[in-house]
Amino acid sequence: MNYTLVGAFVIGLGALLIAIALWIAAGGALRQKVDLYQAILDESVAGLNLNAPVKFNGVDVGKVQDIRLDPANPQRVRLIFAIERGTPIKQDTLAVLKTQGLTGIAYVELSGGAPGSPPLLASVAGEYPEIRTKPSLSARLENVLTTVLIKLDRTSSNIDAVLSDENRRAFASTLQDLAAVSHTLAQRKDTLDAGIAAAARTFDRSAQAMAQVGPVIERVGRGADAVETMGREAASASAQAGQSVARAGAALQRASADTLPELQRLLGELNDLSVSLRRLTEQTERHPSSLLFGRSPDAPGPGEAGAPAP
Repeated sequence: MNYTLVGAFVIGLGALLIAIALWIAAGGALRQKVDLYQAILDESVAGLNLNAPVKFNGVDVGKVQDIRLDPANPQRVRLIFAIERGTPIKQDTLAVLKTQGLTGIAYVELSGGAPGSPPLLASVAGEYPEIRTKPSLSARLENVLTTVLIKLDRTSSNIDAVLSDENRRAFASTLQDLAAVSHTLAQRKDTLDAGIAAAARTFDRSAQAMAQVGPVIERVGRGADAVETMGREAASASAQAGQSVARAGAALQRASADTLPELQRLLGELNDLSVSLRRLTEQTERHPSSLLFGRSPDAPGPGEAGAPAP
């Protein structure tokens, strides 16, 4: 019976020791608390494995816990990071995929996080906070190389188009034409020299003619100045004549204002005199004796004194 108890005690103690060893191996009391974050990469994550290190400015702060394609877009990769609690993950923190040395082992490098930036929190309840990413060096080099290759291919196509058979024939024909022109110019060298000399003499005569034209232009300029002076004097005389006409008009207006009333009164008196003369003439024609005996009195009317009785 004692051996049975001793055996059971030994077996239990061994199991306990094994459990403690496994707990210590798994981290146990030494395990640190972590926070989970996610990041979305728009590039290949070849070389990145589970439990790959996550570094913040070169310091290990966590590990890659999960790698999978983004369900919303298979062109992107969704990473889950387990980062030690207390690591300053801010809203402006960036994650970039890097490779370590020449081994090609990939890891995630975190950078950024200004002191005044707020901590990174989940924008949607139930989801992990998302750390922003930027392209890795290999992705940027790939983009640059792709652009360069596209431009080189386009340049090669343009060069092939320029150096086509048709253009080469046209270029050869142009060289032949230039050779023929050069040969013709060489044969007519004496004629060209004579023409150049004649042109030089023509230029000399033109210069002499221009020298002679200079004084003529100067005289024309003086004549133009004289004409301008005459024009100014004529304008001044015209202005003075206008002033004289204005003064004469004013005097005539004043004379009209003084004379017209008198003239109208005189015309009225002449009209009355004419009427009186016309009446006198008519009376003389009816009663010529009135010139000697004067005008006879009018006969009294009925009922007046001196009228004959009925």
